[in-house]
Amino acid sequence: MRRFKQELSASETQKILFNGKYAVMAVTGDNDYPYAVPVNYVYDGNAVFIHSAAAGHKIDSLARNPKCSICVVDKDDVVPEEFTSYFRSAVVFGKARIVDSTDEKIRILRLLADKYSPGIDPTDEIGRFIKTVCIIRIEIDLMSGKEAIELTRARIQHEENF
Repeated sequence: MRRFKQELSASETQKILFNGKYAVMAVTGDNDYPYAVPVNYVYDGNAVFIHSAAAGHKIDSLARNPKCSICVVDKDDVVPEEFTSYFRSAVVFGKARIVDSTDEKIRILRLLADKYSPGIDPTDEIGRFIKTVCIIRIEIDLMSGKEAIELTRARIQHEENF
C-alpha cells in the first residue's frame, strides 16, 4: 500500500468484512474485461462466501479463472467543501471455488440468513433452494483496509488524548 499511514490493522479490516452490508466482486470477464458485480456475502473469519445462481456470467468467469477480489465500503462521507470523501474500506484478494457439500451450503446459508434476516428461521427457505443455489467460497490470499487520511488523523488525535 502506497499510503501506509492510512492502512488499517488486520482487526479493523476484519471488522469491516464482518459488518459490511454488501461487497462488489471483481472477476476476469469475457475477452479479459474486468467484470464487477455487487453481491451479498458473509465472512466467517476464515473465508468470504457468496450465494449465487448456479449459472451466469460470474460463474463462467470463475470457471475460467478462480482469482477474484471483493471490496467492502464501510464509510463514504462526501465532504464537498474539502473536495474529498472520508472513506473506510476493505479489499480481499483470493481464489474462488464452488462449495459442493450440502452440509457446508446449509451452514453458509444460515450465516447469510443470520446476517440479512436476523431472527427469522430460514429452514423452509433453505429447503426450497438448497438444490439450486450455488455457494462460492473465496479463500483469502490477501486482505487490506484503508481509510481517508482525515479519519487517520482524527483517530491518532483521539488515541493521544486518552
